[in-house]
Amino acid sequence: MINASIKWLALIGLAFFISSCTKPEPALLKVQGQTMGTYYQVTYVLSSEQTSNKQLLSNELKELIDLQLELVNDQMSTYRPNSELSLFNKSNSSLEVSDATVKVVSKALEIYQQSGGAFDVTVGPLVNLWGFGPDKKPNKIPDAELIEQTKQGVGSQYLSIEGNKLIKAKPDLYVDLSSIAKGYGVDAIAEFMEAKGINNYLVDIGGELRASGTKLNQQPWTLAIERPGNGQNVQRLLHIGNSAIATSGDYRNYFEADGIRYSHTIDPKTGRPINHKLVSVTVIDESSMVADGLATAITVLGPKDGLEFATKLKQPVFLLTKQGDGFIESFTPEFEQYLVEEK
Repeated sequence: MINASIKWLALIGLAFFISSCTKPEPALLKVQGQTMGTYYQVTYVLSSEQTSNKQLLSNELKELIDLQLELVNDQMSTYRPNSELSLFNKSNSSLEVSDATVKVVSKALEIYQQSGGAFDVTVGPLVNLWGFGPDKKPNKIPDAELIEQTKQGVGSQYLSIEGNKLIKAKPDLYVDLSSIAKGYGVDAIAEFMEAKGINNYLVDIGGELRASGTKLNQQPWTLAIERPGNGQNVQRLLHIGNSAIATSGDYRNYFEADGIRYSHTIDPKTGRPINHKLVSVTVIDESSMVADGLATAITVLGPKDGLEFATKLKQPVFLLTKQGDGFIESFTPEFEQYLVEEK
């Protein structure tokens, strides 16, 4: 009886020894929430050593990510009356702002110049006029005189930067960074993850993404270009490596009046919604902010001019253009390397 008990205790000790020597396994974790009027989701991999760091686990990391995103909103949201951007829009001439806001406005002005004015962050009054902005109005078509009158207050040529000061040449100039700030938010979270020593992640804010490293078992992050239409149809699968990707499209946010479809994307030159058949633009870049802004610029330019613009920049860009009941694909040579061959 005593001998049996000794054997039993020996087995218990052996089991404890084995379990205590077992190494922690790498873990795939996910953090998600709401920001900038949409969702965000951060998927990331912790190494076996990192799993013992409680600060890197989902609940703790979410609090820190939320703080980062709140800061971006406090800087660049047009929906928050006391954000830096809102205070600048209320000012008559200038306002001192953060390095982050200067960075985004500076890039917006650069893309404005590159695109010949197709990307214009001062187009907000026209967006509002058509009922797609913070000042939402009934779905109706503005008259031509009102459109021309509103256009007089629009133009990034009236916006400049000196140090950390944003300056407007027209007192009523209104800046809306919604076409580029979401991408900046993705970059900010990606840089935050890397500062925490997390190098395998996928950051997604409302469909603007940035990837780094791999999933578990060294599997690449696989992304999809959506085919416009009903349901979640996939047009193409992608492996983007350590890059960012942004998609702009007019197939979700629009209204119809008298049988005509009006897109939420406004052409600054005409003051009216775009009316070409380019329905989706996907851009890959090192920066989600850059990809976000370029996707909007190319959407405004349209299928022909947009592709020529992307080709000139040697930018990886994929376009979907409506033709009859289907779509035509076109892309720059730089984009082809990211396409996944379907089996």
